Amino acid sequence: MTPERSERLTNVLNKRQLNLTVVLENVADPHNISAVMRTCDAVGIQEIYILNTVIPRHKKWGAKSSSSASKWLTIHQFTDVQSCFDALRKRYKKIYTTHLSSDAVDLHDMNLTEEVALVFGNEHSGVSEELIALADGNFIIPQVGIIKSLNISVACAVSLYEAYRQKNIAGHYNQPQVTGNELAQLREQWGFLEL
Repeated sequence: MTPERSERLTNVLNKRQLNLTVVLENVADPHNISAVMRTCDAVGIQEIYILNTVIPRHKKWGAKSSSSASKWLTIHQFTDVQSCFDALRKRYKKIYTTHLSSDAVDLHDMNLTEEVALVFGNEHSGVSEELIALADGNFIIPQVGIIKSLNISVACAVSLYEAYRQKNIAGHYNQPQVTGNELAQLREQWGFLEL
């Protein structure tokens, strides 16, 4: 590995955030998933969770919309809600769903500096009632237009950049979170990937 490549990988790994993740529930369009992956990579998220309970497991993502971001991420796929939530609860303190409800919290009022998983649902039906019941709360992205929803990849990008803003102010990007065996494994895995 060249010194330049090593330095680039080190710089990216030092900014990876292990206390923030995205969960995509039954998102049907692989291009939407890929666009979300691209945003995750851009803000330093390492892990993403994909839960498919009513659609088939995805075999590939939209390469053009992701710019191959998937190869730099750790992707966890589940077909069972409880297994997915068990895995999330081991790593994240809070799980919030995007859901328009009377008790939903404004995105900008959330504390996104703690260990948080943000759940985004299907393009047409949103997050399932089962997941809403298991989550710690709901959040909404403030909007003033007629249509009270955004494309899932846009909603995810808006949410993650609010998290980025909060985490950056809190200094999270100044302290490496990926260390020890996890750092060594990712460096080895990434060392063989084309930039």
